[in-house]
Amino acid sequence: MEISSSHNSSSSMMWFFKDRGFDDNSIQGMFRKCKRLEVVHQEKANENWEYLRSIGIQERKLPSIVSKCPKILALGLNEKIVPMVECLKTLGTKPHEVASAIAKFPHILSHSVEEKLCPLLAFFQALGVPEKQIGKMILLNPRLISYSIETKMAEIVDFLAGLGLNKDGMIGKVLVKDPYIMGYSVEKRLGPTSQFLKSIGLAEKDLQVVAMNFPSILSRDVNKLLVPNHAYLKKCGFQDRQIVDLVVGFPPILIKSIQNSLEPRIKFLVDVMGRQVDEVVDYPCFFRHGLKKKLQLRHKFLKQRNLSCSLSEMLDCNEKKFQMKFGL
Repeated sequence: MEISSSHNSSSSMMWFFKDRGFDDNSIQGMFRKCKRLEVVHQEKANENWEYLRSIGIQERKLPSIVSKCPKILALGLNEKIVPMVECLKTLGTKPHEVASAIAKFPHILSHSVEEKLCPLLAFFQALGVPEKQIGKMILLNPRLISYSIETKMAEIVDFLAGLGLNKDGMIGKVLVKDPYIMGYSVEKRLGPTSQFLKSIGLAEKDLQVVAMNFPSILSRDVNKLLVPNHAYLKKCGFQDRQIVDLVVGFPPILIKSIQNSLEPRIKFLVDVMGRQVDEVVDYPCFFRHGLKKKLQLRHKFLKQRNLSCSLSEMLDCNEKKFQMKFGL
């Protein structure tokens, strides 16, 4: 009798998936991922599906969400899904933020509000993160709910404290700027990156400035990005101390594309503007400005009027202030 009931449920779920456009391979994959689907009734699955649609998840995204986390269709709607969605709504400030978070990481719905979400909120509050910012972090990177506070998160906090970021809520500010940093391994990624930055001459204070202003550099691959960019800057003629100043002044210089970003700007600076590469050391944010939209237009404007100025005077202002300074 029980076997027959299970078979009927499984068969009805097959039709449930077929009706929604899933192919046979996807269906088999979902049954392998979630054995509970075999005993889920079509009515329950349909109820969960419709609820997800009602909170703003687009119909076209639902198959992908369910494929990632088929367990969603087996969860108790009022016991599990609704309480989590209602809690997440209190963290958001914009419509569709919750729907977007679920689409990014559907497994968030399988976690418990009391056992996972509440301790996570308390953990960030203890680091001095304001409540509104906590909501932004979790909705931006909903995978945070799946990490262990005692092991993974505590290790990241200890790592950041080890860089000297242990005053005035500094760690909280770093996490708000880059909630994805929590997903990386200290041993395999964050540690080696910080060691590389020290090896090229960044002192502890420099490293703290970089981590506070652009924390995502700590989670970038040393060999794929940082080493080639550092070598390119050396090749351009920058001295070690100058490279440190460039990195502290504009940390993305170590992760920007050499071919598409750094090289075209350096060539324009030297070949077209007729300036020395050393000038960008005083204004590292030179590399932040758009080549066509800003650098070329402003250089052309100044050249036509036979005006000269420093890079910061030329670029560190909006269009209105630039025109006031150099225009009529």
